[in-house]
Amino acid sequence: MMQAATTESMGEYYARRAAYYERVYFKPERQADLRAMESWLGMPFAGREVLEIACGTGWWTPHGARQATSWLATDLNPETLALARVKPLPDCVRLAEVDAYSLAGLDPMQRFSGAFAGCWWSHVPLARLAPWLEQLHARLHSGARVVFLDNAFVQASSTPLSRRDAEGNTYQQRTLDDGSAHEVLKNFPARDEALARLGPRARGTEWIDYEHYWVLSYLLA
Repeated sequence: MMQAATTESMGEYYARRAAYYERVYFKPERQADLRAMESWLGMPFAGREVLEIACGTGWWTPHGARQATSWLATDLNPETLALARVKPLPDCVRLAEVDAYSLAGLDPMQRFSGAFAGCWWSHVPLARLAPWLEQLHARLHSGARVVFLDNAFVQASSTPLSRRDAEGNTYQQRTLDDGSAHEVLKNFPARDEALARLGPRARGTEWIDYEHYWVLSYLLA
């Protein structure tokens, strides 16, 4: 029987998928988008001290960190972090086990001049987005650069949506290699919807639409 998606079940799903998570980045139809985003991602963080949320296996980390002063890549799961650790990462990168929701595990006094999350926004329940963003912003200096990157829904490439709940969250049913079935929360915001959730400190917002992804970038007042 498939369990409804919860914070705990989502963590378990990605821990069990860690060894082959990156297959999703080898879909032929997504290659042009991926190369464009990888090329662009280092520029917003040049010279900055960056906090990466939910880095997973570290696919985006070397691209974002290549011009950064420092880069703390965090994830909940030791299984995904173990795969990130064996990658050829820039010298400025450190990895740490941190809960993306609570940010517990971070030095409470440390503040960052940049923040990045790739394919994390879509997994945050809509009711938790605004308070989570406020919590993230509290860890950043004024003038910090924030970048989110995530999937757009494309009928021919994305897993079909299985249901929508009363709060507007959408879900997918996914099966892992071991045959286990999992419900995964996966939201696909439109530009105006995402911008409306950023809060009053977001300035100079930029939204980039790709065929299979979107990128949202802004400065923190």
